[in-house]
Amino acid sequence: MVQRMSSPVGPVLVFFVALSLLALLLFGVILAAEGALDLLLHPLAWLSRLHPGAALDTLSNAAEVVAGVLAIAITVVAIVVELAANRYTHRITQLFVREPLNIAVMTLFVITTIQCLWVGATFGGELAAGGSWTYAGLVISMGLVTLCLLVLLPYFAFVFSFLSPPNVIARLRDSALRAIERADGARVDACREGVIEAVDELEDVARGAMAHGDRGIGMAAIDALGSLIRRYSSGKHELPADWFVPSESVISKDPDFVSLASSSLERILEQRSWLEYKVLRQLHGLFIRALGEARELCDRIALEVCRVGETALRGSDGGAIVQVIRAFNSLLRAAVNASDLRSAYFILDQYRSFAGIAQRVGREEIVLEVVDHLVEYGQLGQERGQPFLVEVVAYDLVQLLKQAVEYTPDSVDELLGRLLAVDELAVQVSGGKLRGVRRAQVQLGVFFLARGDEEHAQLIRRDMANESQDLLADIRRELALETRAQYWEFTDRGENFSYLRTEERELLDRFFAEGCRDETS
Repeated sequence: MVQRMSSPVGPVLVFFVALSLLALLLFGVILAAEGALDLLLHPLAWLSRLHPGAALDTLSNAAEVVAGVLAIAITVVAIVVELAANRYTHRITQLFVREPLNIAVMTLFVITTIQCLWVGATFGGELAAGGSWTYAGLVISMGLVTLCLLVLLPYFAFVFSFLSPPNVIARLRDSALRAIERADGARVDACREGVIEAVDELEDVARGAMAHGDRGIGMAAIDALGSLIRRYSSGKHELPADWFVPSESVISKDPDFVSLASSSLERILEQRSWLEYKVLRQLHGLFIRALGEARELCDRIALEVCRVGETALRGSDGGAIVQVIRAFNSLLRAAVNASDLRSAYFILDQYRSFAGIAQRVGREEIVLEVVDHLVEYGQLGQERGQPFLVEVVAYDLVQLLKQAVEYTPDSVDELLGRLLAVDELAVQVSGGKLRGVRRAQVQLGVFFLARGDEEHAQLIRRDMANESQDLLADIRRELALETRAQYWEFTDRGENFSYLRTEERELLDRFFAEGCRDETS
């Protein structure tokens, strides 16, 4: 289930090896300058030339150097870790302390310092009296000192890489996935709490990033929440039954559950979708905070919800599908209430994409449910003075109908009935019909004609029988003249809603001549 993040240890190891080779090269240059290259061929020959007193002095100085370097390293690392923890999440400190490489490096420095002190104290009197010494302690100690100094720069490179926000986010996500993998009958409560804590920390990172304007970090945290659910879904069926029933202590302390009505909580637990609910609810909260200020984060949230929905559809996870639909509806309502037309426009695109995936896997009932919601929120936009949303909904229904012809032909009639009712709903709300809705219906009519489906094309013609001929003439003219498939400004979809393929454009005259006559023709 867990896909490991790329570790910074590899580059750090390369850095360490490069420094070691460079140090060895410089030492060789010095030996060559002194005419002592034979020491490279006989590495231990230098011991016979070493004065015991000089060796003791060197060892004593080395102990002071390593102790000083250790103090500096601890000070720098503590400051950097604390700054990162205050900026993003307090879990950084916990993750850093548990990292094996940090423990190994600090242990190396401490052991080296102790080794130098004890070797000097043990053999110092013997050296002062002119006694013999095997030099084993000196060789080991100097080797450790050399290793400490060589590892210092690579270690700092590792620290800064470890504390980079993308790596911290990946570690938080992976810690949640590992906790899920470890869940069993004996440890399920502890593992569940670990997952909840990691999810909450990811949300905190995203909120902090929004507050500081770090949109790249915010997007990374949103991606991590989405990928967590997608990877969780792949192994969800292997988890014990107790995993899907959070304890009362968890429910009562978690802000995403504490306010839920008991009936709603019961349904979520029955659907085995408490984790999906929690993550999607947090994405909804982040979406509300980003509205109007960080729209690219809104787009990313909608995209992640769609990806979670795709995973749920392909895995036939009914509970997760329910939560995804609720999430999309909540995002749409928030965007419409905030009059954020651009965000609503993108959400509709992702919601339609989700319905398209449902069509491809044969879930017609989900497609019809989504279509009903699309129409409902299109109406809501119309009521809030955002009529363009109704036109977008009509265009999206046309795309679903075109796909339904291929994947779910039995649902074409029901979907067509909903599309033809969109303009009637617009009449009830505004008292006037929307040009974009009729244009989308005409586009579908010529699509049916291109496929030889005269029956469905005629249904669309009949629905337009009482429409204003001036309006139909304008629509016909617009569709006939537009030859650009891509919209001429930056948009998230990049589609030109007025575009028809050449073979469909050539059928416009036939479509209007046989049922929607233009008085000017």
